[in-house]
Amino acid sequence: MTKSMDKSKFGKVYVLKTSPEYVIGDYAKILNFSDINKNFNLSTKTLIKANISWQHYFPACSTAPWQLDGVIRGLRSLKFTDIEVAHNGTVVVDAHEGKRNNGFEDIERNLSVKSTVLDDPGQDWVTYKPKGNMNVLDKIYPEGIKVPRKLFGTNIIHLPTVKTHVFTTITGAMKNAFGGLLHQNRHWAHADIHNP
Repeated sequence: MTKSMDKSKFGKVYVLKTSPEYVIGDYAKILNFSDINKNFNLSTKTLIKANISWQHYFPACSTAPWQLDGVIRGLRSLKFTDIEVAHNGTVVVDAHEGKRNNGFEDIERNLSVKSTVLDDPGQDWVTYKPKGNMNVLDKIYPEGIKVPRKLFGTNIIHLPTVKTHVFTTITGAMKNAFGGLLHQNRHWAHADIHNP
């Protein structure tokens, strides 16, 4: 028997056929379709969480440069003004090298957008107390699960990649989503991320 679900809680997916000539502007269309102005507060800082899966540029491995560019321009076209890009490294990836090699530094500089590397010294990470039982994270983080304070009180747009990963049964947006939330030990969750 299938359990009944409240579909009002589901996210929405927008698909738009595009081309290299129009892809940057098409991100503004998608943001507009999503009613982002109704769901996000314009006066609140908006963090764009880019995904750096590898410090080298391999298409589809990290956030596409045109995706970051298009989302920044799209947000500005919708009157968002306080925009910042957030990056993080991993136990195997240097976020600063990844920003440079994936073209993110050039985009941020050319569009005059601030950016933060969440792993840099001086970033405040606070302990999160789960309300339920954890399958794996409590074992990976025996001293406590920490999340970046920088994310609190902000609008967050996450730019995931959909990819395969040698250490996971499934991956993609779910795996990418915790990149901004958990510190570097998250790498050790790969083997269990698909478990319910």
